[in-house]
Amino acid sequence: MQSCVTLLAGIACAALGGELFVRGAVGIARWARISPGIVAVTVAAFATSSPELSVAINAALAGTPDIALGNALGANVVNVALILGVALAIAPIRSPRDTVRRDFPAAIAVPLVTALLVYDGVLSRLEGAALFAGFVGWVTLAVREALRQRRASVDPATPTQHWRLLLESGAGLGLLAVAGTLVVDGARGIALSYGLDEFVIGATVVAIGTTVPELATAVTAKLRGHDEVGLGTILGSNLFNGLFIVAVAAMIHPIVIEPREVFTVLAFGIVAVALTLPAPDGLIPRLRGALLLLLYAGFVLTMLL
Repeated sequence: MQSCVTLLAGIACAALGGELFVRGAVGIARWARISPGIVAVTVAAFATSSPELSVAINAALAGTPDIALGNALGANVVNVALILGVALAIAPIRSPRDTVRRDFPAAIAVPLVTALLVYDGVLSRLEGAALFAGFVGWVTLAVREALRQRRASVDPATPTQHWRLLLESGAGLGLLAVAGTLVVDGARGIALSYGLDEFVIGATVVAIGTTVPELATAVTAKLRGHDEVGLGTILGSNLFNGLFIVAVAAMIHPIVIEPREVFTVLAFGIVAVALTLPAPDGLIPRLRGALLLLLYAGFVLTMLL
């Protein structure tokens, strides 16, 4: 009963946090003269992935980093196949040009690199450091793009109400982080009561719980007509999970895994991102949403069976 109450409280925090953050992030982007997508793919993605980071650090310190790996990689499948699938079911999404050029190739490359690194059944501290270096490189590209957009903008920054926007965004991110923690605790308690395997819990139940902040942000952004915020949050979160969180867990404690299990999750993640690649005009059609949801159903069945 307590796990159910915790789960419902987390969902409520996610709904309110998503609304506050999207409203504040769009306003901050206009004030700073950068695209809302840049704010989403960096600040929002990092904040909404804080539950995954908490799970990774605690699991690695406890000597069970495999659940951290399962959670991070499983969350990436949930982000694209389930969350983006739900957003696309509402309406098509148009992707900004810089997202197509920078974030989609990285979202496909990261799981491929991870597959190569775990081929021998171990993700060492050195390999974790290599992933972290890739994370630093990607963040550098995102910051450079933000600076370029700011220099190219001819609209003057408007100083009015920016403190209110910062407070809204901060409160929204805080609620999203709390929501992720509450949902993870509630969902994990329910799953353990049914006797599920830890790796399966990490890749499915805990992964869904830790991606509730992304779900709230993506759906709210879609309903408010800010496609770039929802898409940026999802792709940025995937890169944060695959590069930073997995790297941190491996650097704390080398991860010994069963390659077949990891390859299965990585394969679903790659197919999910491939299904979302936009058309030349940047449009991701609504039909892709149905395909992504079917893919996610197949992922859950595969992991459980």
